[in-house]
Amino acid sequence: MTEISALKTALLAELPSLRAFGISLTGSPDRADDLVQETVLKAWAAHASFTEGTSLRAWLFTIMRNTYFSQYRKARREVQDSDGEAAARLISTPAQQGHLDLADFRSALDQLVPDQREALILIGASGFSYEEAAEICGCAVGTIKSRVNRARQRLMQLMSIEGIDELGADFADWSHARTAAPI
Repeated sequence: MTEISALKTALLAELPSLRAFGISLTGSPDRADDLVQETVLKAWAAHASFTEGTSLRAWLFTIMRNTYFSQYRKARREVQDSDGEAAARLISTPAQQGHLDLADFRSALDQLVPDQREALILIGASGFSYEEAAEICGCAVGTIKSRVNRARQRLMQLMSIEGIDELGADFADWSHARTAAPI
């Protein structure tokens, strides 16, 4: 009898024990049959790694146990979605759109009058209060407020934006998160 045929005979002899162990792991005869099949396929594919003279049953049970726990861990991360509702809510906006929007913004920002750009950067990007920005620029608070307002209006004009709904999915996600959980 060849080595392959001896392994085949030994594997077949272990099927009832494997099935019983599979049922004890899964609690379901159908799932146990699938687990036995997966175990036998893996054992057959890796038969060269079996050490002659060791316990074939122990080797097969180890393969089955590892396969079961791998499937269990994977199943814990999966979501039941038989009607497709969860999948329909998943979206992935193209990454390049954000880069293009940023390039457009930078271009528009460069076109602003220097005092408006400075005021907008101090308030919007650097996080200074109007009072702090006015002190930095050496002007009245009302002047800073006016410069920021004019800068925002000009940016919207340069970027052809008429309202907040035109700012894209990334902004919508961010603004929704801001209103849902105040900082």
